[in-house]
Amino acid sequence: MKSKLQYISQGNSLDEQQQNISRALDHGADWIQVRWKNVPEKELASLSETVRRWCTDYNAVCIINDNIHIAKQVDADGIHLGLNDASIQKARALLGKGKIIGGTANTLEQVMQRTREKCDYIGLGPFRFTTTKSDLSPVLGTKGYTELLQQIKLLNIKIPPVYAIGGIEYTDIAALMKTGISGIAVSGMITQNPEFILKIMKQLEENE
Repeated sequence: MKSKLQYISQGNSLDEQQQNISRALDHGADWIQVRWKNVPEKELASLSETVRRWCTDYNAVCIINDNIHIAKQVDADGIHLGLNDASIQKARALLGKGKIIGGTANTLEQVMQRTREKCDYIGLGPFRFTTTKSDLSPVLGTKGYTELLQQIKLLNIKIPPVYAIGGIEYTDIAALMKTGISGIAVSGMITQNPEFILKIMKQLEENE
């Protein structure tokens, strides 16, 4: 994957979403996932169109959360799908082979499912409790990532790159990267402190 750091957008309004994403790009983010739940599709499409254009200007990856049709409409780089969203197979059929398709997982069984579905990366979590998701799966913690990835290693199975997600803070990065993950996906840490982005990227590289 291109980046070890994915920014998942936050904001309760179009202005907030745009401001947060713009600030992230200005500070060096090179992977944006547009996530804006429970809003009219027209508004999500408008945001996605704008962000797609910005990402092209910044040479950043643009991923749309959940909505395959909007991802296709704006020609995004790909889509991220939760376990209760449309299937990886459907997304691949609609978007084509060249697009990035990520999938959420929480357990070993779900990681194996995502691997069979041939997604391009797995968002594995949550790391800790987070308020950005209403239907939170069981929290993994550093121990959970270590145990799960060790199990996969023992099975001698190649899986897609794994990104830890869910309530991650800067001080968690070194320990998380030692578990075997490929990178992290964050919302609050970058929304609140976009100036940390290059520092976070350096920390991810140093602890690879």
